[in-house]
Amino acid sequence: MHALQSSLGPLPTQRTGAPAADAPTGYAVVDVETTGLGRTDRVISAGVYRLDEAGEVEDHWYTLVNPLRDPGPVWIHGLTSAMLVGAPTFPEVAGEFAERLRGRVMVAHNALFDWNMISREFSRAGLRAPVEQRLCTMVLSRDLGLPLTNGKLATLAEYFGVRQRHAHNALDDARVLAEAFRPSLQLARSGGVPLPLTACVAVTDLGEDGAGGPSAPVRGSWSSSYRPARKRPACPYPNPGRWRDGGPLVQGMRVAITGDTATDREVLEDRAIAAGLHIASSVSRLTSLLVTNEPGSWSGKARRARELGTPVIGEDAFLQLLTDVAPHPGG
Repeated sequence: MHALQSSLGPLPTQRTGAPAADAPTGYAVVDVETTGLGRTDRVISAGVYRLDEAGEVEDHWYTLVNPLRDPGPVWIHGLTSAMLVGAPTFPEVAGEFAERLRGRVMVAHNALFDWNMISREFSRAGLRAPVEQRLCTMVLSRDLGLPLTNGKLATLAEYFGVRQRHAHNALDDARVLAEAFRPSLQLARSGGVPLPLTACVAVTDLGEDGAGGPSAPVRGSWSSSYRPARKRPACPYPNPGRWRDGGPLVQGMRVAITGDTATDREVLEDRAIAAGLHIASSVSRLTSLLVTNEPGSWSGKARRARELGTPVIGEDAFLQLLTDVAPHPGG
């Protein structure tokens, strides 16, 4: 089995506050590398750092995974077919992977993406990933008010003085995130900032076939026949104005989305429309909110949002807000 396990050296020390009474019993800091970004793509490596409730490292684990297909963007993750051909398949590592996750909050950077990939792999193996809650460090960084120029892991690492040795290596990315998460956790506790915990819903509970259907358009310019293009229905509510930080979304708000999203873009838009929001194709003075995982990007929407002072939040935070959209004040 292609797995490594050992301990991490000391992380930067920082004063901590007392843990909350309902604090989780521990965390599993996770990173996975994949063949791509769609529903039918596969995990090809996984790294997990287990932390106790104070953020102290207990151990770490890493494995390659044979995806039984082309490894995808080798220029990004560096894993070739020759390197993966002798690796175990996901069903062969699922038991040990599950043991690393069980009873812990899964922590990841853009956690929804990692959760979806992991959940689909367990589903293909006829299993259910033993994770009840996840925490996205992109959302936590925003809630802490960290002055980051974008949502990249490298930027978060630089802020806390963590050295990134091998970007897009699952083990090193998990290490970097573990080192950045500990001071983030301490800042949250000392500052009384609630942890942005999100319930994990398995892909099978969303009605997905565990084996995966046609590839959906998940990120970037990936094309798909997942659903035919169709005209969006007009939003029945007038625009109530901009979203206010800390407040709920309100029916009628104009929401623009830009950049890569872990959730299928059409699914994300459908959920927003079903909640009574208006999906805007551009950012203007009337835009209530911009959803992006990279607020510092140079996309046209992101630049325009910065110029206009449009509120910006990440995908995970947006999905949390979608669970409780306030009715339009006009009824």
